[in-house]
Amino acid sequence: MTVRTPTAVAPAPPGRIGSSIPASELLAFLDALGTWRDRRRAELDELDQAALHSADADALTADVVLSMAVWKAVSDRYELILLTWDSGRVGPAETERISTLIWGGLDTGVGARSAGSGAGGGSGTGGGSGTGSWAGGSGAGSLAVSLPEACTLSDALAATLRAKLALEPGDADLAARLRQLRAQVERINDLVAREPAVSRNDAIAKHHDLDRRVTDLAERSKRGADVGGLIGPLEMDAARVERDLIVGSATRRERAADVARARTLRTELEAQGTAVRALADRCVAAVDPAPRLGVPDVTALGPVPNTPAELAKYLTRLDAVRRALGQAQSAYGGALERRDELAARLDAYRVKAGSVARTEGTIEDLAELYRRGSEVLTAEPVDLARLAALVAAYQTYLDNSVGGTT
Repeated sequence: MTVRTPTAVAPAPPGRIGSSIPASELLAFLDALGTWRDRRRAELDELDQAALHSADADALTADVVLSMAVWKAVSDRYELILLTWDSGRVGPAETERISTLIWGGLDTGVGARSAGSGAGGGSGTGGGSGTGSWAGGSGAGSLAVSLPEACTLSDALAATLRAKLALEPGDADLAARLRQLRAQVERINDLVAREPAVSRNDAIAKHHDLDRRVTDLAERSKRGADVGGLIGPLEMDAARVERDLIVGSATRRERAADVARARTLRTELEAQGTAVRALADRCVAAVDPAPRLGVPDVTALGPVPNTPAELAKYLTRLDAVRRALGQAQSAYGGALERRDELAARLDAYRVKAGSVARTEGTIEDLAELYRRGSEVLTAEPVDLARLAALVAAYQTYLDNSVGGTT
């Protein structure tokens, strides 16, 4: 079977994140990206139909849905960029925002596990995947990649599907396919350079194997050999390696961001905890009754872990510490505010009494109530219940003596 739609190849992105990309470069990129988007949509539609009629339709479902989800994420980001582009009515601020939309994180709506295993292993569980699958996957645990990475990932996924279905692009001869493979191997080489030491040797070995196989096919093709049966498996292997490297790089970035966020939050909570404990000590010494809330110590959680599962648990615990510190701060601070509020009311009533009280007996009684309230305030800890009663008595006596209200 032949795919009539030309194979889409993602355009090279301009600039870098945070830079103001020249409008002429943006226009060329947006035109190329729009063409890529439309071709890839048509190509995936044909691959979807081919998968529906394949004997392995169930096994290909996850591959098709994953490819569609990545395409949808790219398409949505493209629409946002077009909106910001506003038919070319842009200045430096707008072009800088566009560069952020191009190079910043794009939520593909698929998890790292899906991108790492679903497309390669074809482990679908459902039936055929019609056009209703274009809505994309769930955002839970989704993988964030840049727009260029998502486009390259889409290229790799489409190539994998095409190889699994044993389809050949209708307008692509062997020379063109070999050129695309050579470009893909070069992209893989760039990705290998970003691999951490623990996995770099394995990635280098895979790249060298792909490079050797592409060179061998090119030499055979030059000698007139029939390499049509060899190029499909090579395209699939190259697509799988490139996809895995992209997913691994994005996953490491997210993990590093989570580690940095956890360390920052831990430092903030450590400082907040110290301040809240000082507030609690001050409150217990200053008022009675004082709250009796525990103030958590974030250092008891230990250092920030590096493994994804433990890091997720650690972030959950940090959030619990944050909420507990907020509650403790509110409770202890509220008790001190209550004392200050009662003291302010007592002083305010005294000022009012000086202007409205007329009889000598009333003045003496109010003075006595004020003296008693002042005594409570100067004692530590301040008896809040007694102070509140004296303030209320002062208010009631004052109101009754002048026949007014506060």
